[in-house]
Amino acid sequence: MLISVVITSYNYEKYLKDTINSVISQTYTDWEMIVVDDASSDSSVEIIKEYAKNDHRIKLIQNETNLGLAQTLKKGIEAASGEWIAILESDDIWSEQYLEKKCELIKSSAHFGLIFNDIEQFGEAAEKNTNKLKGEFPRCMFYEFGINNPILTLSCVMVRKKLLEFINFDTKIDKLLDWYIYIQLARLTDFYYIPEKLTKWRRHRESYLGRQQNCKFRFANIDAYLKVLKQEPFNLHLIIFIIFATTAMCIKRLAFYTAKSCKFLNR
Repeated sequence: MLISVVITSYNYEKYLKDTINSVISQTYTDWEMIVVDDASSDSSVEIIKEYAKNDHRIKLIQNETNLGLAQTLKKGIEAASGEWIAILESDDIWSEQYLEKKCELIKSSAHFGLIFNDIEQFGEAAEKNTNKLKGEFPRCMFYEFGINNPILTLSCVMVRKKLLEFINFDTKIDKLLDWYIYIQLARLTDFYYIPEKLTKWRRHRESYLGRQQNCKFRFANIDAYLKVLKQEPFNLHLIIFIIFATTAMCIKRLAFYTAKSCKFLNR
């Protein structure tokens, strides 16, 4: 079973080799790697070309101009040949058995369309993981994204490619693209969680999240739920849930800014 590994790349020359090597080191070898570079200005493209020259499974796609995460990821997915897509950000790392464990799970059951796993944070801005998932899997997680995103990074996600054909990538907040996608996918399929730290999520000040701190007062999760509501306009349960989630998110945002203001005043 061919797995398509899609890597989005932008100015991460000092991390990129670790990321690519973590795929090359996989115990499962039936994969292709599609690296989409979003017009990097550093030596990222040269690094990718060198790897592609030595391994026919690695392919490079170059954006002529910077398109952002959503369109770059979408381009990689469209170029993929595998039945399943494994997403890896170009500053993160997989354990050697990442693909093998997930492929074994896929072969044993077909009752889910997305698999994700526990992660280990590392780097200068690393934090302790706080959202431990409980309960039986696979399960429908559609209503579990109302206030928080329990799937911490795209680098721990593997999804059936055919499901992504039904997903809208046009979020208003690029840095919350993952949250926006998960909610739409959760309406289409059950999710399976592996409670093993198969992904190392690098946290650093140069990360995509770090560079995108200032964003509009929009909630990517609510936008995603509203998109689903357009397809189910008479779903009263969903309407009530959206009202509750929007209220909770506004309170959460207000509490954040209040705490931030108090911290500033107390300096």
